[in-house]
Amino acid sequence: MPRTRPQPGQNAVLVVDSSVWIDFFNARDTAARFELRRLLGDGHTRLVVPDLVLYEVLRGFREERALRQARLLLQTLSVEPCGGEDIALAAAEHYRQLRARGATIRSGIDVMVAAFCIENGYLLLHSDRDYDAIATWRGLRIWGQ
Repeated sequence: MPRTRPQPGQNAVLVVDSSVWIDFFNARDTAARFELRRLLGDGHTRLVVPDLVLYEVLRGFREERALRQARLLLQTLSVEPCGGEDIALAAAEHYRQLRARGATIRSGIDVMVAAFCIENGYLLLHSDRDYDAIATWRGLRIWGQ
């Protein structure tokens, strides 16, 4: 699986998948969560939150206070629209090509987020095995941990 970490001085743009944000807000001990904490602390990498990731993360909160805190944090980052015709067409093609290789991605939103990253040249930090197949066969660039 390809792993990419930008060299110092490069302007990296990183999408953090909902799988990592959910681990972050639930304080789960995962490598991706620790990497996200590091990135939030150092401020050298531009973090992008696709609107679909914003939706996936915020819909799971049960307590209003935790929801407000999460929303405030996420909205300090760059929230970008993830859809549109071009991304939808690219995502459909990625899904079809992956299925032809025997890999079925469980979440249509994951395919949209991957297509968004591929089309924009963004890296992805994730904790979801579906992205590994997309990286292997469709050119998704994964943030090294």
